[in-house]
Amino acid sequence: MSKQARVIEALEALKPQHLEVQDESHMHSRGSETHYKAVIVSEEFAGLGAVKRHQKAYAAMGELMREIHALALHTYTPEEWAVQGQAPASPVCAGGHK
Repeated sequence: MSKQARVIEALEALKPQHLEVQDESHMHSRGSETHYKAVIVSEEFAGLGAVKRHQKAYAAMGELMREIHALALHTYTPEEWAVQGQAPASPVCAGGHK
């Protein structure tokens, strides 16, 4: 199973209504399967601020986080997602290039 598939499987614990996981390793110089972007839409985030939402996602990832250099999290409630409709684009890597 690919690491991306493992990330998706782990984040399914948050019972997402919408889940996107993109491998953005190609945008960085740390090798393959190192940088991910996750867009998670879940009722689990209702009433929580950004830090608590991210903590829930990290908890769902568990030991898998040790295998990943970076995980960009974009967390929304279904109501927020209905307004937002998409996550922001990832920035260009600012460092680490050879």
